Amino acid sequence: MDEKIKKIKEVLDQIRPYLNMEGGDVEFIKYEDDYVYIKFYGACVDCAMMDVTIEDGIYSSIKEVLPECKGVINTEI
Repeated sequence: MDEKIKKIKEVLDQIRPYLNMEGGDVEFIKYEDDYVYIKFYGACVDCAMMDVTIEDGIYSSIKEVLPECKGVINTEI
């Protein structure tokens, strides 16, 4: 597994329990052109705080371990 993807998945694994407590989940889709693509499930799909979770939770955590990351994109795959 690519080292960058491994780091991203480790960050998502750290965040996942907090999402699970609220009835949601997140899945890693891909890392391409320095962007992380994810997909939310459950309560996260319609959550009003989704943008905050992406920006302040997921993106900031990934940026700490992968400084070249330009952003996190929620997909509907």
